[in-house]
Amino acid sequence: SSSFAGFGLRRDSKHGAANSPLLFRSFPAMLATRSAVRAARLAGRRYNSSSPIVSTLQNKIEALAKKKTPQMMSLRKELANTPIGEVTIGMCIGGARGVKCLLSETSLLDPMEGIRYRGRTLEECMAQLPTAPGGKVGLPEASLWLLLTDEMPTSAETTALSEELHKRSHIPEYVYKLIDNLPRDVHPMTQLSMGLLALQPGSKFGQAYRAGCKKSDYWIHTLEDSLNLVGQIPLLSARIFRNVFFDGKHIPSDPSLDWAGNYAQMLGVNDTEEFKEVTRLYLMLHADHEGGNVSAHTTHLVGSALSDPYYAYTAGVCGLAGPLHGLANQECLRWLKDTHKNLGGKEPTVEMLTQYAKDTLAAGKVIPGFGHGVLRKTDPRYMIQRDFAKKHFPDDPLFKLANVCYEAIPPVLEATGKVKNPWPNVDALSGTCMQRYGLTQEDYYTVVFAVSRSLGCVSNLVWSRIMGLPIERPKSMTLDSLEAYVKK
Repeated sequence: SSSFAGFGLRRDSKHGAANSPLLFRSFPAMLATRSAVRAARLAGRRYNSSSPIVSTLQNKIEALAKKKTPQMMSLRKELANTPIGEVTIGMCIGGARGVKCLLSETSLLDPMEGIRYRGRTLEECMAQLPTAPGGKVGLPEASLWLLLTDEMPTSAETTALSEELHKRSHIPEYVYKLIDNLPRDVHPMTQLSMGLLALQPGSKFGQAYRAGCKKSDYWIHTLEDSLNLVGQIPLLSARIFRNVFFDGKHIPSDPSLDWAGNYAQMLGVNDTEEFKEVTRLYLMLHADHEGGNVSAHTTHLVGSALSDPYYAYTAGVCGLAGPLHGLANQECLRWLKDTHKNLGGKEPTVEMLTQYAKDTLAAGKVIPGFGHGVLRKTDPRYMIQRDFAKKHFPDDPLFKLANVCYEAIPPVLEATGKVKNPWPNVDALSGTCMQRYGLTQEDYYTVVFAVSRSLGCVSNLVWSRIMGLPIERPKSMTLDSLEAYVKK
């Protein structure tokens, strides 16, 4: 039974769903053919929840939802009018920073401990999540299981989930044709957005909604779409990479590999196990970051209109493409490269970087990779990557420079008295880890981010449908109305 969906709460009437394939009339003619859309729908039906591992996953999600039901009912019925903070004019004008008004079950960002996946720190996730054979990094597909179920999967469950994602990875030929025919100078994130949207006619949620499915089953169809999307996105992303940077010479998918290891293999820049491990690490660390960041919030907002996961996550990817959200790691890498060049090949020292940082700030420039909107200590994701780098490539010139920056720059930033958090964030090192293994194509880095963030965003969509969260509709204000409110 799925009668727990919505936690017994009343949902608004059906409206706002955008599941029509008419969208594709604006694409090239090949997308407008009935056969292309039919192929996508058939691909979406190819695999369903009859799979034993998906049935197990559904049962665990249902068990957790039933466990959460009394808590949700109590909060909504007995404590609904309890304030959890105040909203100031500064918050209203300043991007709603710090406003507590979103519900996201999968993760929570603590200012001192960093992100927690279902209550577990990333250090705990690294220690407890199943790994690839011989590996040390928690598998990102195992983190997907954790985000959905609040349980650490067994090795057998993780292997079965990897196999299931491979089975769901089929991409219709017309989608490949769309991507293959794009000019090579179309940004990889634009291509990814187009590819994900082109997969939308196969949406199980869209088909079920149009057929009049029960509201209590919304989450089941959302889960189907979510697993399909997660299975498809590595192949689509690798296709884009090989088209843009390797003249369309593709490397076939290898179902014997784990989800992230196969993605690394298809990129084709490095066939070592170390590159697979650093890819697993990146995808696990970036999988979720609570619900308020641009990609997660955008995905949730669009999904709240009952747009299916393909529509919703495409919107999230478009948000991730913005320079203030998803481009930070490549900007940090470029800054490190420029700094290394400006030092003229000299061995970096704390004294040298301290003065360099002071000169940079005095020139009115910023130092990317330091500080965070919520964190008030060094980002645990940075520290985990730093430990990996110290073990696998301690003598890499850029890592050595980044390591000295870790010691030199925070005191300089702290001395200005203007920085709440002078410590490095995850972006300060992630680009360095990628380029070490030959993934030097910086314009592609945000696509790797998007592959990772799909895990958290779709998990949130599933839980939004389980909890029956309504369409999101905050109140906006004008400058005049704000001023008038103060004068009351």
